[in-house]
Formats: sequence, C-alpha cells, structure tokens
Amino acid sequence: MPETLSDHPPMAARPSAPRQQLRYARILEAAGGFARKGLDSVDLAEVAAKADVPLGTLYRYFPSATHLMLAVYRHQLEELKTGTKNTAARFRGRALAGVVMEIFHMRVMQPAVEQCLSRSVYLKERDTTTLLREIDTLSEKAVASACNDPAAAGVLLLTVTGLVQSVRNRRLSLFEAEEDLKKACNLLVPAGSDTRSLDQTA
Repeated sequence: MPETLSDHPPMAARPSAPRQQLRYARILEAAGGFARKGLDSVDLAEVAAKADVPLGTLYRYFPSATHLMLAVYRHQLEELKTGTKNTAARFRGRALAGVVMEIFHMRVMQPAVEQCLSRSVYLKERDTTTLLREIDTLSEKAVASACNDPAAAGVLLLTVTGLVQSVRNRRLSLFEAEEDLKKACNLLVPAGSDTRSLDQTA
C-alpha cells in the first residue's frame, strides 16, 4: 500500500487529558462510518468535520487514512476484549463463536479496515507496525479469553482471515463463510464447556 510506505509524521500518543480524550473518541466514532467504505474513500478532512475537531488535531493523531482505520479497528477490538473478559467462565464455550463471528463481521463489513489489514506489512520503526502488533495481540487475547486456549485462538484468527478473503473474492457467500466459521469453533470448544451446539448461539 503506497500510503503505508510513504513518509508520514509519527502519530502522537493517545491523549491522557480529558478534553483531548474526548476529541480522540469523537474522531474514532466519526471514522467508524468511513470504515464501511473503501480506503480510498476515507477523507480525513471529512472525518475531522464530522467529528467537529480541527483537521490539524486529527493529523496529529492519525497522519494518514491507514493510521486512522487501524486505530478504529484497535478501538473496536479493545471494546470486544473488555466484553469477553467479563464473560462468566460457564459461558466461555458458547461465547467463543460470538467473539470469533464478531471479529469476522468487523472485517467483512468494514472494507477500509480490511484493506489496511491485508495490505499493510510489518516495517521496521513504523507506527503502523506498532498498530498492527497491537491489533494482533488484542485479537488473540479476545479469542483466547473466550476459548481458554491461545493456540486455538491463533488457528481461529487465521481461519477468519482466510474466510474474509474468500468472501471478498466471492469464492464463498457470507452465509457459507459463517457456517464454516461456526464449524471451526465447534471443533475447538474446550472439553467441559457447555455442550449445546454453537450453531444455536452464534
């Protein structure tokens, strides 16, 4: 992705002051609507206007559309991980399909985010690399906390990536991909968890 490879000023750290945190949150909320379009349609000036923040403020935190879309997805995963962490242990087996399906749908329904994830690479000393690593860690923790098995979480996330690509390339319908994902979750439900079918709970 040319944008990822070009020289951008570094991202500012996430703010700690309440007023700046509010602006930061407004930017992410406004950008969520743009994530449902293609990356080329993400206009930072429009995002700033919708969030009612100065364009310079947006650029300080997100020097490119790639930075912004990755930050939107990181925020979504943080919220998902928090919800998963609070799930009672007796619901973990059933929650697994829900968590994995949520990640799958976030990626399928947000083309701009998916383009960033599929095109971006780990480049030394790039803040996009830091964002990608945080995203990978958050995804793994969210799924692992639902299945209590880090290895299974890794396999399921790779399955999600493959199924997202299959849907985007029209090799599978959304329904077929969802069914395959449910089957993968059923195969990886830890022993001793609720034995009801995940097909009924996803």
